[in-house]
Amino acid sequence: MTRGQFITFEGGEGAGKSTQLKLLAEALDHAGMEVVTTREPGGSKGAETIRALLVTGEVDRWDAQTEALLHTAARRDHLAKTVWPALERGTWVICDRFADSTLAYQGYGHGLAKDFITGLTRLAIGDFAPDLTLILDLPVEEGLKRAGGRGGAEDRYERMGMAFHERLRQGFLDIARQDPDRCAVIDATADVDAVHQAILKVVKGRLLGFCVP
Repeated sequence: MTRGQFITFEGGEGAGKSTQLKLLAEALDHAGMEVVTTREPGGSKGAETIRALLVTGEVDRWDAQTEALLHTAARRDHLAKTVWPALERGTWVICDRFADSTLAYQGYGHGLAKDFITGLTRLAIGDFAPDLTLILDLPVEEGLKRAGGRGGAEDRYERMGMAFHERLRQGFLDIARQDPDRCAVIDATADVDAVHQAILKVVKGRLLGFCVP
């Protein structure tokens, strides 16, 4: 059986990842692929429990190292219970955030040593990595404005300062520059359909072997 493909969505707050993930999943389903959608932190029973610790509460609830450890523990459970079994069945898995978010948020955003984060990730998941990472990029002010309109209790990271979010954005762009074969930066300032078409073009060109005319 052919192994499934693992696609991750990354980007700052309010970039539209959830919307675009849903649209991509629908497009792949219509094309005849079996697709599972998931998220981080979360995506398995244990990881969802950890998620509640990370995305709610006071901004200073955890320090950067504790956050990285919690995210990595959730990721390991998510992979073992959800992602790896699906890929082995030949299912395509599309995930809202993955290890790049830990590097961007806790590393670039909070200043935790990048070697610590990459070492922790390697210890937990080995050399496993997405087949394609789509980084949705837009100016921080616009992203936070969009995110602020969503409401809900899971806003701990959104409430971190503007400087944090600027570092976060630059972190994602730096990650893309360092790994261009895996990552594609998508302009998220365009309307929803234009962003979706840009994503489809990348997915078809890189994973399905042909390009959109």
